[in-house]
Amino acid sequence: MNITKEMREITDLISEYLKDELLPIVGECDIKGESPELIYKGLMEMGVHLFEVPEKYGGNMMDRKMEVLVAETLGYYDAGIASAIGASNSACSTINLFGTEKQKKEYFEILAKSKLAAFCLTEPNAGSDSASIRTTATLQGEEYVLNGTKCFITNGGIAGVYTVFASTDLQKGLKGISAFYVERDRIGVKIGKHEDKMGIRLSNTTEVVFDDCRIPKDHLIGEEGKGFIYAMKTLDTSRPFVGALGVGLAQRAIDEAIEYGKERKQFGKSVLTNQGLQFILAEMQIKVESARQLIYYTAERMDNNEDYTIFSAMSKVAGSDCAMEVSTNALQLFGGYGYMKEYPIEKMMRDAKILQIYEGTNQIQKMIISNIMLKR
Repeated sequence: MNITKEMREITDLISEYLKDELLPIVGECDIKGESPELIYKGLMEMGVHLFEVPEKYGGNMMDRKMEVLVAETLGYYDAGIASAIGASNSACSTINLFGTEKQKKEYFEILAKSKLAAFCLTEPNAGSDSASIRTTATLQGEEYVLNGTKCFITNGGIAGVYTVFASTDLQKGLKGISAFYVERDRIGVKIGKHEDKMGIRLSNTTEVVFDDCRIPKDHLIGEEGKGFIYAMKTLDTSRPFVGALGVGLAQRAIDEAIEYGKERKQFGKSVLTNQGLQFILAEMQIKVESARQLIYYTAERMDNNEDYTIFSAMSKVAGSDCAMEVSTNALQLFGGYGYMKEYPIEKMMRDAKILQIYEGTNQIQKMIISNIMLKR
């Protein structure tokens, strides 16, 4: 993938900001499980949450190549913040792909006020099994009335607007799911349980409850019964972002291990003079670069309007598995110190795990990949 000077300038700007402003406080925020408001505000001022928003709506829409570079940069510094930005862009993607001009204008105006969006699909009994969605949207005159609970929603407690998937006909299963957008300040929107997570603790994750929440009929995105298709298409576009986030995390883990290894002395020499450890480092970098190039290739296919579903799924698996394996091996290179919060590597390992779970588990991705293979 050709990375232009302009692309590098954008990622360098983000990198500089996070290095100067986030790294000094990231450990404390992780311990407290806080989403650093000022950091998010700074990133939103750069427009990183507007990559799915066309310029005519005040956005900063960029191609997929740029998006994965930004994801990689964000992931390098903190997977939680990267996840929050990615989730917001996913929510925007649904409205951008399937919304009307009026809907886009209303939705994106909220984001232009330095607000994030949230993608509300998962429910307590409907994770990978979307057909089990029990949140309902009942048409009453010129309004839909929403009732139900969404869980594990990234940005749930801080979003200004939600992309919500609810059933307009429970009897139809997947074909009864429809998509809507709901403003945070609507009566009947409530924030439920705030999740105390193992990792990505700088992201806000909550339940979002809809209790007789009334929205105008024209808040239906696209057609009734097409919501599941819209959700899958949205996730299709967002999975390379998750993979790239994982690559960024993994690269940071390697860099931290090298920095530590150069300072760590055993028998009068740096531990990195040990050939066995050098082999481990080399294997980690091979995995990172392999995942990175697959993700870049997928982004190029997306920009060229070529079929990319199988590559999107592979990118998510490759990047997230890479993050988990590399952060684990990097921690091993730290020895006992890697297990201590004095060093950032234990946080990276905790952060990495969720990448294999959210946006469709890696097992689901492998089912998608194999199903496409078997249809050839």
